[in-house]
Amino acid sequence: MNKTVKRNFPVVGMGCAACVNRVEGTIKEQPGVVSCAVSLAANSAQVEYDPATVKAADLKKAVQEAGYDLIVQDDDDEDSDDHLEEEAEELRRKDYVKLRRDMVLALVLAAATMILQMGFKPFYGRGLVLFLLAALAVFWCGRRFHRLAFSQIRHLRANMDTLVSLSTLISFFFSVFNLIFPNVAGSADSPAPLYFDSAAMITAFILAGRVLEERAKYGTTASIRKLMDLRPRKDKAKPGDVIKVKPGERIPVDGTVLEGASFVDESLLTGEPIPAEKYRGAKVFTGTINQKGVLRVQVEKTGGDTLLAGIIAAVRDAQGSKARIQRTVDKVAAVFVPVVIVIALATFIYWCFFAPQGGGFGNALLYMVSVLVIACPCSLGLATPTAIVAGIGNGADKGILIKDADALQTARKINALVFDKTGTLTVGKPSVIKSEWYAERGKGILLAMEQASEHPLASAMVDSLEEGVEPKEISGFAAIPGVGIEASYMGTRYFVSKSAPERCETGENWASEGYTVSYFCDEDNVLAVFAIADTLKDSSAGAVAELKEMGVEVAMLTGDNAASASFTASRAGIDTVMSGVLPGEKADYVKRLQSGNKFVAMAGDGINDSAALATADVGIAMGQGSDIAMDTAMVTIVSSDLAKIPQLIRLSKKTSRIIAENLFWAMVYNVLAIPLAAGAFGLRLNPMIAAACMALSSVCVVSNSLRLRK
Repeated sequence: MNKTVKRNFPVVGMGCAACVNRVEGTIKEQPGVVSCAVSLAANSAQVEYDPATVKAADLKKAVQEAGYDLIVQDDDDEDSDDHLEEEAEELRRKDYVKLRRDMVLALVLAAATMILQMGFKPFYGRGLVLFLLAALAVFWCGRRFHRLAFSQIRHLRANMDTLVSLSTLISFFFSVFNLIFPNVAGSADSPAPLYFDSAAMITAFILAGRVLEERAKYGTTASIRKLMDLRPRKDKAKPGDVIKVKPGERIPVDGTVLEGASFVDESLLTGEPIPAEKYRGAKVFTGTINQKGVLRVQVEKTGGDTLLAGIIAAVRDAQGSKARIQRTVDKVAAVFVPVVIVIALATFIYWCFFAPQGGGFGNALLYMVSVLVIACPCSLGLATPTAIVAGIGNGADKGILIKDADALQTARKINALVFDKTGTLTVGKPSVIKSEWYAERGKGILLAMEQASEHPLASAMVDSLEEGVEPKEISGFAAIPGVGIEASYMGTRYFVSKSAPERCETGENWASEGYTVSYFCDEDNVLAVFAIADTLKDSSAGAVAELKEMGVEVAMLTGDNAASASFTASRAGIDTVMSGVLPGEKADYVKRLQSGNKFVAMAGDGINDSAALATADVGIAMGQGSDIAMDTAMVTIVSSDLAKIPQLIRLSKKTSRIIAENLFWAMVYNVLAIPLAAGAFGLRLNPMIAAACMALSSVCVVSNSLRLRK
């Protein structure tokens, strides 16, 4: 089987949910396409396809034939997605400038048409002036609607542009007919009415709504643009090179500090406002800002392999994905426009032939135009994707990478959360928490012994010794498996082990508390005792407490021994603890919770957590953990800060609430607006008012979604 690729292609020309359905259906029909998700909010198509079967250029051609356009580049271009985004951004900017210019001209022409038609007494040649003003507004300012509408008609399709084009053209050409033949629908004393002002105002209002909508949609994608702005200009550095980063400079690569010390602002990657201290051996990442000292960095990753590139790709994919409810909305939208056209025709027939009073051809036409204009399904198509894009962007700003729309929506249901211990609740690195010295003369000896040791706890012991301690010249160093290490200094034998030559009450007390205890001794006496533990993250206890307040049941599973597990759990405030657990048993525990009607999240960082992460309803990986864990999980916490998990749940709840609000108001708007426009309540809705209502409905939906950016 050939290898597939997943790419995000910018789409040009979409205006409503019917457009989304058309583009998505066209791409899915192409051979070699595995999946496709088109987002109206992001104006993008996320396509998984087999490049050996279908090329990006083939997809572009198919979409163009459907009446839209796809921005693509060579499949072999490694930086293709970045180039596409830059090209798409430039196209959107130019299109927005044209759209705004057309809107301003249309508003001027519409105002002039209305004033001339309603504010002046009839004069010779007035009809011709109105015709010219309206023609310029309809056919020049509104040309995009007609071009796209006729493109759809050629393929026997209909979308929002079809409704706009139909309504303005019907108003305009009926007015032209009445201008040329004033006595057909009127009389010598009362010439047939002209509706040039309606045609011009409909065009102007819809263009104004489109401008406001595009500005609001631009706000929902602010996060991905922020991340892309962090990318450095093309750097010639290659893995293995050593580069110098001066204070104030943006770090252009992922790498390791070889020399120097500084503080680095990583806030746009991790969401953490406090700069991270960097010193020899510390990792630094592309796009972060060096603040104080000069750093010499060994290059490890560049370009598309960096953490920043991975985050951009993850956010881009997530914003282009679809929530399950959106798929239902798209199906509704696919038949919505044809149904509206049928309702508009039925409205015309009723008012023209069957209405007891207030009927007639002219009034029937106005009712039909009002139905066509007010029913445009823009707000319905924007209700879900704008909220998803804004919500995922908000998460990215906080350092919470959400894999797709479903993950964002379902996280709100979490009522049970299972934590791994090491690297998740704890920092994943042992530290000396307590120490007590009885003979400080031995510090240099201990330092020399621990520096020579390869034991996992040796680095913690070295770090615990204050600066200024000089290692002694030891001899006869040996590691004793299962016991510890030993060495000689000036004829005396010294030991570091988990047992002591004499009773040490302090060590016994610390051991009973759950610490790993290490003794430094000579042949007869204990010289020092150390309590070692994997340090609990600063945010762990607070995050657990907050989750409990939210009604989430919390448990901890670990492969460590019972004493260590209980010790960590008690400090974190977790009551349910399982120790000595194998990877498969973690997944089994998650299944047991699910069988008890729990919606389970699993938070972990290691390969041993991947099965449980995949089994859980929502898998949450720590960004400083293994790549396998992050690939398996639905959510990645870049900074590994557990305080982000309650934030994720709150964000999910707010996003779901806003989606529900958007869909409710979009549906209510159409349910009430169409009968109102059709005259069901005995009211006659002017098509100009209908156009304003339609434009405002879309703007309101997008603006409501933008609340997620705060």
